[in-house]
Amino acid sequence: MIVGKRVRLRALHRDDLPRFVAWFNDPDVIHGLDTVYPMRVEDEEAWFAALSERHAAERPLSIDVYNESGWVHVGSCNLNDLDWRVRKAEIGIAIGDKSYWDQGVGAEAMRLMLGHAFDTLNLNRVYLHVYAHNERAIHLYAKIGFREEGRLRQDHFFQGQYVDTLVIGILNGEFQRDAV
Repeated sequence: MIVGKRVRLRALHRDDLPRFVAWFNDPDVIHGLDTVYPMRVEDEEAWFAALSERHAAERPLSIDVYNESGWVHVGSCNLNDLDWRVRKAEIGIAIGDKSYWDQGVGAEAMRLMLGHAFDTLNLNRVYLHVYAHNERAIHLYAKIGFREEGRLRQDHFFQGQYVDTLVIGILNGEFQRDAV
C-alpha cells in the first residue's frame, strides 16, 4: 500500500468491480479514455481474473480517499508496458467518482504513483498519452511536471471529429519529490 496525506493506493479487490462498471459507463468519466462501448460486469470480472497473469508492477491500483466515513474508493491508476532494460513505463489514471473531481485527488494519486515508479521501481522515464481535448488532464500533468514530447495528429476519433493525441513524459530527475 502507498499512502499519502489524503490518498492511498492499494491493490484492487473483486468488490471494486461494480464501481468500475458504473464509472466506465458514464460519458463524463470516459471523456478522456479510449472506451467507446458499454461495459458489463462480466467484462470487468474477466479483466480482473486476467490481472493475476500480469507482473505485479503492472497491476492497477485502487485510488482511495480518506473522508469522515473512512476510506472511499474513487478511481484507479496503473503502470503499463514496463521496459525494465530502458527503465520506462506508461502511466494511467482515472478518477471515476465525479464528486472527487477538482479536489487534488488526481494530483496526489499521480504524485504517489510517480514516487513509486521512480523511487521503488527505479524507473527513469514515465510517459502517457492524453487526448488534446482533455484540458483538465493536460493541466494536471503540466502542474506535476510532465512535458510534451510529441503530438500524434488526428490520432483519436471523438464525438464525430478527429483529435490529436499528446505524448507527454517526465524523467526521474525532473520529478519534484517534495510535492508528494
